[in-house]
Amino acid sequence: MSHQTPKSFIKLQKRLDKSAQGAPVSESLFGILEELFTKEEAEKTALIPIKPFTVETMMKRWKVTKEEAQKTLNDLADKGILFDLHNGTKQTYIVAPTMAGFFEFSLMRTDGKFNNKVLSELYHQYINEEDDFISEVLMQKTAICRTFVHENTINEKDQSEVMDYERATEVVNQASAWAVGTCYCRHKMEHRGQACNMPQDVCLTFNNAAKTLVKHGIANKITKEESMAKLKQCIDLGLVQIGDNTRDNVGWICNCCGCCCEALLAYKRLNYDKKINSNWYAKIDNEKCNNCGICVVKCPVDAITIVKGKPLINLNKCIGCGVCKRFCNFQAIEIKKRDETMFIPKDSFERC
Repeated sequence: MSHQTPKSFIKLQKRLDKSAQGAPVSESLFGILEELFTKEEAEKTALIPIKPFTVETMMKRWKVTKEEAQKTLNDLADKGILFDLHNGTKQTYIVAPTMAGFFEFSLMRTDGKFNNKVLSELYHQYINEEDDFISEVLMQKTAICRTFVHENTINEKDQSEVMDYERATEVVNQASAWAVGTCYCRHKMEHRGQACNMPQDVCLTFNNAAKTLVKHGIANKITKEESMAKLKQCIDLGLVQIGDNTRDNVGWICNCCGCCCEALLAYKRLNYDKKINSNWYAKIDNEKCNNCGICVVKCPVDAITIVKGKPLINLNKCIGCGVCKRFCNFQAIEIKKRDETMFIPKDSFERC
């Protein structure tokens, strides 16, 4: 492979593979990188540090003027390759991870900046057909994502047990900025002729992630109220909220379906080995259940099956989203607290 791939992209792959999510070598990966980067951008990105950096840092590393360095950094941020951060007095940058990061950001754009059809096929090969990348992303000691339980599916008597960081509504309430973009997963499936009919303008980002994506035209700025309305719309549709696995400064929440969502598809494909669940699980009361089967259909991870004419939940598969209860017309499902609470890192630094 190396004799066909320019050295700049080989160096870039090695640099990206140093991040928490990694970027295992693959012919399809090099195809993705060649769609997203020019050769010059690949060579320069390979020299970018792991930690946040300034334009002055890259002036020295690239041996260019401040104006030249600034232009390259802006071009990379426009592509979603870099997070462009400003604390009011100082501007810094950091390379976005592959996922959740610039893979998604490329397909959040619908302005023709990239060949989305080609990228969709390459992403499908790298993520859905090959095993190395998705295993590395999901099989980390601490998962990069987690499920948010549908809060109003929990009994009133148990509401006090729901921590603020478990509530998607609190993520929205506590954020300093809000944005919405195109769902990478459904957009990718659309280009492959496999998308479901769920809406695509549902990818929510918050705080610094929202600010940089809005600044560079990758997502649209919205208000807290609009973000809350979008969240409610998705919950009512039976979509699952999967987001940043941190307690503070959550960067994103995706509104996921079991047929398109990269995380849910991988969770099932990898035989449920890595947990992305909430701290809750579903329990069926067979005395109230009339065996209509709607819970089987609605479960996004196929955790419910019919056994001897009765629905049975596999608790090792259940992600505790609450979708099954939302659509049960017979109050036969209860969302209960798990005995063992998941470890949720304080922030992305602790997670990594």
